[in-house]
Amino acid sequence: MTINGPSTQRPTVRLIPKAEARAIRHGFPWVYANELVTDRRTRALTAGTIAQLEDSARTPMGVVAVNPASKIICRMLDRDPNAVIDQSWFATRLVQALAHRARLYDAPFYRLVHAEADGLPGVVIDRFGDVAVVQPNAAWADQLITPLVAALQDVTGVETVIMNGTGRARGLEGLEERTEILAGDAPDGPLQVPMNGAIYMADVLGGQKTGLFFDQRPNHAFAAGLAKDARVLDVFAHVGGFGLATLANGAASTVAVDGSAPALALAEKGAAAMGVADRFETRKGDAFDVLAELVAAHEVFDIVVCDPPAFAPSKQALEAGLRAYERVARLAAPLVSPGGYLVLCSCSHAADLSRFRNACSRGIGRAGRRGQIIHTGFAGPDHPLMPHLAESGYLKAVVYRL
Repeated sequence: MTINGPSTQRPTVRLIPKAEARAIRHGFPWVYANELVTDRRTRALTAGTIAQLEDSARTPMGVVAVNPASKIICRMLDRDPNAVIDQSWFATRLVQALAHRARLYDAPFYRLVHAEADGLPGVVIDRFGDVAVVQPNAAWADQLITPLVAALQDVTGVETVIMNGTGRARGLEGLEERTEILAGDAPDGPLQVPMNGAIYMADVLGGQKTGLFFDQRPNHAFAAGLAKDARVLDVFAHVGGFGLATLANGAASTVAVDGSAPALALAEKGAAAMGVADRFETRKGDAFDVLAELVAAHEVFDIVVCDPPAFAPSKQALEAGLRAYERVARLAAPLVSPGGYLVLCSCSHAADLSRFRNACSRGIGRAGRRGQIIHTGFAGPDHPLMPHLAESGYLKAVVYRL
């Protein structure tokens, strides 16, 4: 079966009648398996096949990528039924994405492509100067990685392109995990990334996700604005996200807590590169255990930040995840000095802002503390939100003054 041929040779897939009123006509980018006529021919399509989507009256609706093995059986690529998904098509999308980031940032360190919101469903691209890390989290992008990389190099001028084919999303698409150099040479070590006045070290080959989280940039900046002369505790610190930003803005000291020794080593390298190693301390351990130990030791900080992994990665995990967020807030609140600040974050799209904020507030109350919400933050503008797709608005940060 042709994965991506001329429009006249493409297979067609058709919506069932009751699916036609869905938001797919108005911008929603996905078709679920129970909304499509899934006959034997459709089920036999190779994952990643480019097809034409039709309504039940056989009226073309656009070009989609099909994966019969996924609950998201179709992803809308282009509303033009005659669109050709080739290197030129990729380049058009990338030019649009790059123009937005070039207005935002004066240095080429950002998320260049944020999946559906940038018109490339399931594709994430983070840029680190002359290096780009691509996460093709959908089968069609895996199949068309060669023209995608060629367009990426042509549009941006990056020399090295790394494929990070790991993570839960690829498993849901039936894709194997793999990481490889698709163009250029492998970096000889972690890359220095300047952000909010700090220097971060990104391990783009062996680190978590693409090696660094650009999404928290504005929330790092807000916390850093509170940090002059402050004693800071950064829990779930990864490579030093909040902690290094606060040091760059004059924090008296920062303690970074994480369960990963390699991540903390990168944080220490960042602090050394900034010349603030004397004000930076790391502590390896389970975050919940360390929080409890600090409470038992009657430690107090002016700013406490908790930026955990996704405790609620799915609807099935929502209630357990909310309990975990509440527990984080309950353990962290006693560590905040009177008049100090508690920054609580969630990257779980299943936990919306209201439920996350309520869980945090319950935890603070159960710790015997009271507070004001002074700021609510989200992902940076290089992580645009697709209005029709709530899942693209996953990150929340709520700042309390206790």
